[in-house]
Amino acid sequence: MARPRGKISAVCQNKECAFYRRESGKDLVKRGFNRARTQRYFCLHCETYLVETKGTPMYRRRLSERKVKQLCELLVEKNGVRSAARLTKLNKNTVVNWLNNLAEHATAISDYLVKNLDLSTYEVDEFWAMVKKNKRRLSPTARREIAKATRGRTPASSANLTSS
Repeated sequence: MARPRGKISAVCQNKECAFYRRESGKDLVKRGFNRARTQRYFCLHCETYLVETKGTPMYRRRLSERKVKQLCELLVEKNGVRSAARLTKLNKNTVVNWLNNLAEHATAISDYLVKNLDLSTYEVDEFWAMVKKNKRRLSPTARREIAKATRGRTPASSANLTSS
């Protein structure tokens, strides 16, 4: 008898799939790793491959998560592009590209909250202020779930990055 499959928290990222970003009814299986050492999944409904970072700022990027986290911390502390580049030992253009990439994802999340959830821009601003304020008081379980979300395993990925 075959062993049961483990719980997979990824969702299908194919827009043509009937289970696009749906948690219920999905049927994904792990299919190894790509060259960047990112977990690959196969959707049994639409028969396409996807990676766990799809839909996140980390998708098709070469920096490690540690380096990106360091870069984000420096930018949040209001360091300039040149000083962030010097401290992370990255090219200035790389820092600018990452800043643009993170800004695009933050805009996409805010647009989603305004359009799909019918929130006003004021409510979205208050939402991000509340997220930033309460992030320190989260339980260890909630922190683990947020860590999963930042790795692109849920449709609301990159919500953490936009709270800065």
